[in-house]
Amino acid sequence: MTRRPTAWHTATVAAIRAETQTAQRIELDVPTWPGNDAGAHLDLRLTAPDGYQASRSYSIASSGDGTRVLLAVDEVPDGEVSPFLVHDLRVGDEIEVHGPLGAFFVWTPPTEASPRPVQLIAGGSGVVPLYAMAQAHAAAGDPTPFRLLYSVRTPGDVFFADELAALDTTEAVDVDLVYTRVAPPEASIAPGRLTAGRLRDAVIPAEQNPRVYVCGATPFVEAVARWLQDAGHRPGDIRTERFGGS
Repeated sequence: MTRRPTAWHTATVAAIRAETQTAQRIELDVPTWPGNDAGAHLDLRLTAPDGYQASRSYSIASSGDGTRVLLAVDEVPDGEVSPFLVHDLRVGDEIEVHGPLGAFFVWTPPTEASPRPVQLIAGGSGVVPLYAMAQAHAAAGDPTPFRLLYSVRTPGDVFFADELAALDTTEAVDVDLVYTRVAPPEASIAPGRLTAGRLRDAVIPAEQNPRVYVCGATPFVEAVARWLQDAGHRPGDIRTERFGGS
């Protein structure tokens, strides 16, 4: 894996669109960006007219060597940074980003002849870095078996809904959605929280020795990691990323 240099960069907002009712998809043009691996994150810093600064970390939804960086930011109620990004950010605005960051929670196409399967598990907006991994896997034509288990409240809360459906349709990634509050009419399982049993039935079995990436809120990640270990997955095969803050 090539180590990419980390630095502060000036980013210009190139495009914004609604991702869900509470989240925005933000595309940044960063001419000095060195590229990033799938699963990496960055620090984003805002500076107020009076000089006050606030920064937060956000997962990157894109990967590769390009200078366009894709974010998907969910608003945190009473937050300091995310409400501005969701409601007030405009195309043409300049912001500061620091990155790329993270070397542990990343995925790159394997070089071994018989790659281990990959299981992705996301809760809510925790799907962002896992989406980057799934897209990188598909773009590389990588033969690694890939599965995504995505726990989300309602169909309207699904991030990258069209893109995930396309990945599932082309069989590049096997996508399983668990709706915790409201399920679509065509769903075969009633809505409800992810449980140890539902997890065990939906993920690649421990006997197949998968690499597992888990991302979401801290309680979700801790519960999933515990259930995976109870199901026989080795702790060293489970990589986790927690999100929080505002």
